[in-house]
Amino acid sequence: MRKNYKTAGLICAGLMLSLTNINAQVVSDFESLTLSASSHWDGSDYSGTHNSGEFISTFNSGDGIFNNVFDTGTNAAWGYMPAGFAYSNKTDNTTSTEGFSAFAGNAASGTLYAIGKNKSTVVLSGSTKGTTLTGMYLTNSTYAGMSMKNGDTFGKIFGTDTTTTYYGGVNDGTNGEDWFLLTAIGYSGGSPTSNKAEFYLADFRFANNAQDYIVDSWEWMDLSALGNVDSVQFLLTSSDTTGGFGMNTPNFFAFDDFNGVGPNAIDELAAKPTLNLYPNPATNMVSIKTSFETSLVSVIDLTGKTVLTTTQNNIDISKLTAGVYFLKAENANQVVTEKFIKQ
Repeated sequence: MRKNYKTAGLICAGLMLSLTNINAQVVSDFESLTLSASSHWDGSDYSGTHNSGEFISTFNSGDGIFNNVFDTGTNAAWGYMPAGFAYSNKTDNTTSTEGFSAFAGNAASGTLYAIGKNKSTVVLSGSTKGTTLTGMYLTNSTYAGMSMKNGDTFGKIFGTDTTTTYYGGVNDGTNGEDWFLLTAIGYSGGSPTSNKAEFYLADFRFANNAQDYIVDSWEWMDLSALGNVDSVQFLLTSSDTTGGFGMNTPNFFAFDDFNGVGPNAIDELAAKPTLNLYPNPATNMVSIKTSFETSLVSVIDLTGKTVLTTTQNNIDISKLTAGVYFLKAENANQVVTEKFIKQ
């Protein structure tokens, strides 16, 4: 099973805020949407525009515009979401038919997340339109996860070579080498680009069966390979296609923090050397605190001239002329500089 990159377990709120400011991307985290406890929205309130039995609508988060289709057909008392996106705060990761809950049992961050279906497209707006996306956190829906784990009426148990009893319980020819794949395709100007990104929500093709997995935690899907895009389409495919009607694996996936901060970026920020300097402005003394052991501290004026050097963390600046200076702390491997004002 892949490493669990749950946001809450990785970083504190301050670190997330710092990195978000640095990258300046607009994140779709769905937290501004409104839901009652343990519920989801899928368009079944008929709030969309009606057209031949379908209700078409959108919801927004960050710079993402997420379409929704709710189909009632000829029976107004019944319907389902055949395409598009929903949003949810459900935590049910055990009910086998729960398509609108994350198999991880919660959101990647906050309380809300989105559910997507095959061939659904998110349209980008604002400053994100035409730019390169970072990625998103991704997990299975509970419906898909439980189907692959235990099987259901149509979907087989992944890792086996036998169809369900509905299809006769016969050998399906896969040798148990099953997979469930999400593919993201970038669009620009209404046309698909040549770039795509892939993420296996389940993979049972390893020579060592101990490496087989069904994703049940929040994992990062990198979307930067798509390049500059103005929309992204998501496609779901599966090895379980017995019956000739497409895939038998439930057509749902869960995602959160679309265009958010990935674990690699977090690690990079956490590893960056830091220097805290106080007080600032200062009159007689400044003190420093660094994230590494320093071997030399230098004070540099605006002309680039080094006016003071020391190996101490408490520095006497009383003899310096009032003005703006830079304090540089370093060792053989790291260096960091901070501006301060001498009063």
